[in-house]
Amino acid sequence: MIVLAGCVILAAAVPEGWMIAGSQPAKYEAGVDTTVLYESHRSAYLKSKEQVTGGFGTLMQSFDAKNYLGKRVRFSAEVKTEEVQSWAGLWMRVDKGSQTVEFDNMQDRPLKGTAGWKKFEVVLDVPQDATGVFFGVLLDSIGEVWLSDVKFEVVGTEVPTTGIRPKPLRSGPVNLDFQQP
Repeated sequence: MIVLAGCVILAAAVPEGWMIAGSQPAKYEAGVDTTVLYESHRSAYLKSKEQVTGGFGTLMQSFDAKNYLGKRVRFSAEVKTEEVQSWAGLWMRVDKGSQTVEFDNMQDRPLKGTAGWKKFEVVLDVPQDATGVFFGVLLDSIGEVWLSDVKFEVVGTEVPTTGIRPKPLRSGPVNLDFQQP
């Protein structure tokens, strides 16, 4: 809250340790919501500020992977949506340098429309040579999404991963004459 010349201005502030990013970050806002609660706990929100076409925003964190090398990790949260027109989802990415080696953004199980609180999770392996971990919630296009009861934890291998591994690059071009097998 900011007070200027007797006027109160409520300013949305990204929660400490989090940032707004994405392909259209200026078209989104995020903050802590003390009125939309999950089991008496406040939430963080990400919402579109204007019509958004062809882009997304994310409320996210990133950190060094060194404490998680060789481990399986889970990012989970209670999530609530309102008027999500395209899709929203939790996401997590593991990088080795500038290369993504593990990724899941729930695009294959998107959150749409308006829905009450429900727990979602993404689970990835962190390879021994990983350098960074990134996670958050994304909103593609218009709507609002809230997070509460957020957890980041190491889990055992009995917990299945949710992501897909990018296919390694081929060593050269193939099937340039379109032959069928």
